[in-house]
Amino acid sequence: MTRDALVLGALVGAFAALSTAHVTLAIGLAGQTPRWRALVALVVPPLAPFWGWAAGMRARASLWVAAVVVYAIAAALARQ
Repeated sequence: MTRDALVLGALVGAFAALSTAHVTLAIGLAGQTPRWRALVALVVPPLAPFWGWAAGMRARASLWVAAVVVYAIAAALARQ
């Protein structure tokens, strides 16, 4: 496999993991009070892991942060 294919795979995988973690965090926040946090977390993405961590959704919040880090690294590699 070439380097470009690996970087593309990392970008797609990280984006998929980030999107999934973000939506599941919002759904989890919608099940708790105050419910408005779910809507705000969808619009302001960094609030999702912050509020998710505080609500006890630590695995989802950790996955969200890890996916952002992997995505940022892969995006930087793709620009080279």
